[in-house]
Amino acid sequence: MGRKFRQPLLRHPVHSEGMNASVEALQRPAAAAALMQVEPAPAPRNGAEALIAGLLALGVDTVFGYPGGAVLPLYDALHGEPRLRHVLVRHEQAAVHAAQGYARTTGRVGVVFVTSGPGMSNTTTGLLDALCDSIPVLCISGQVATTAIGTDAFQECDALGISRPVTKWNAQVRHSAELLPLLVEALRRCREGRPGPVLLDFPKDLQLAPLAEPWQAPCPAPVVPAEPPAERVAAALTLLAQARRPVFYGGGGLINAGPAACAEFTALVRACRAPCTLTLLGLGAYPAEDEQFLGMLGMHGTLEANLAMHEADLVVCVGARFDDRVTGRLDGFCPGAKVIHMDIDPRSIGKVRRAEVALLGDCGASLRALRRGLGAVPDLSPWWARIADWRAQRCLDFEDRADLILPQALMRRLDARLAGRDAVVATDVGQHQMWAAQHLRQRRPGRWLSSGGAGTMGYGLPAAIGAQIAHPQDLVVCVSGDASVLMNIQELSTAVQHRCPVKLVLCNNGRMGMVRQWQQLIHGNRLSHSYTEALPDFVALARAFGWSARRVERREELDAALAECLDSAGPFFLDVVVQAEENCFPMMPAGAAQHEIWLGEGQPYDYQPA
Repeated sequence: MGRKFRQPLLRHPVHSEGMNASVEALQRPAAAAALMQVEPAPAPRNGAEALIAGLLALGVDTVFGYPGGAVLPLYDALHGEPRLRHVLVRHEQAAVHAAQGYARTTGRVGVVFVTSGPGMSNTTTGLLDALCDSIPVLCISGQVATTAIGTDAFQECDALGISRPVTKWNAQVRHSAELLPLLVEALRRCREGRPGPVLLDFPKDLQLAPLAEPWQAPCPAPVVPAEPPAERVAAALTLLAQARRPVFYGGGGLINAGPAACAEFTALVRACRAPCTLTLLGLGAYPAEDEQFLGMLGMHGTLEANLAMHEADLVVCVGARFDDRVTGRLDGFCPGAKVIHMDIDPRSIGKVRRAEVALLGDCGASLRALRRGLGAVPDLSPWWARIADWRAQRCLDFEDRADLILPQALMRRLDARLAGRDAVVATDVGQHQMWAAQHLRQRRPGRWLSSGGAGTMGYGLPAAIGAQIAHPQDLVVCVSGDASVLMNIQELSTAVQHRCPVKLVLCNNGRMGMVRQWQQLIHGNRLSHSYTEALPDFVALARAFGWSARRVERREELDAALAECLDSAGPFFLDVVVQAEENCFPMMPAGAAQHEIWLGEGQPYDYQPA
């Protein structure tokens, strides 16, 4: 059943330290590393050594990367350095996704090393994904020597021009004296305001150049979140006191603000006795089993979440951006609602929906201010009675089958097996992603990893590996599809080399499921190139990489197979053959409004206004 696997041994296990958006997290003293040193580390002699020393001084202890000619001096400086773990991936895109998984489960910046030319250009999809989902990643790319820039040298590319559309900020080191200030600035930009990816391009000759000045470790000042203006807090509290149909709506920005902010959000929702919904990237910010949670909203969200938003008289939006997959047709979105919008990014305020009250800044500080000032809350029992009618539709229920495995049944059985295990779950993109979001209940922040804004197939496996590197003792599960997993299947090798006991549960329907669903429902069942004819034997393939593996086709074998997978000491690939033509519902069709929900094929919900 695959090569014998040893449990991962990390020199510096990373524990979640809170996910606040401050540089404070970057200044953690490397106490564990200091204990390992018999003698103080020698002062860096050149640019490459200075960059490694700078990363260590700023609290970085893990790097994901792939070496090449233009970055070899940096790798030479990394050689024998016990304080900085390097995770060798098999593709540069996967390095960024792994850094995202690391960042999202720790609240720290994920760091990537790549070479010039194709090494750098291969990162663009990962950087786009990190930009869309506001994930702090620092990509350090090698570059040809400064004297060769602009000469079409071997593996030269315009790293700044290529990365500009997919990063918050980028820069190129042009003089040795700029290196450490640019490194500090790059890490600050990753975390400041709305988090996101940054690229620092480092020419090879400057990596080798001797330092012109004595080494001084960089030390940025921490950023303390500011309280929102008192008059805006008062205005928000007035709207809360007046509302009779409020809904709290949290997104990925709430997760980025950290566990403390999520706890404040939960406390405020409970104090207001109001309903709460979350976006795909907000799952885990509020406990899924709480009676005030309506489930995920949006295109494949629950009926009760979408209709509650449609009928709300007040929407309290925290760290979300009114994405089109949430709003549906804008002229039908929350037509009678006033909006309180909390966000750290001023560009998100009013971009899609006007806000009556905007609380700009760290949402944890805004939530604390609201909770401190909260007075008597109105009686919302009529509102809850209305929601109970929608809940009675039980929109996520399905008729299980004994003769085959439905994808919904797979997710329900996986959820049952994960109960009480505090697992990290990473997904790829497609139908399996939506079924996982619907049925895998998230109980706390930082344990759900999915590609939202970019919708990147191939995200799941490397993101799971990054999370496992950060949390070697935790259960990490990747839920993928037969099309998505092939996008970065080579990372099975990375997991084995670095002893990451990731569990991969494959929802195998032999199709590009979401593409096929849209072709069936929206495009007259014209199934154009959405069937994958030559899928590999996934069990044989996984075993060839050194994973344990099993294939399941019979419903009665599913529970035992899931138990074997999740209890395995090493990486395990579970190939589950599911019903090929199953569609994911509820569904808000393209161009529809929130109340125009399908509960099944040809089954639009008969919405009746109050």
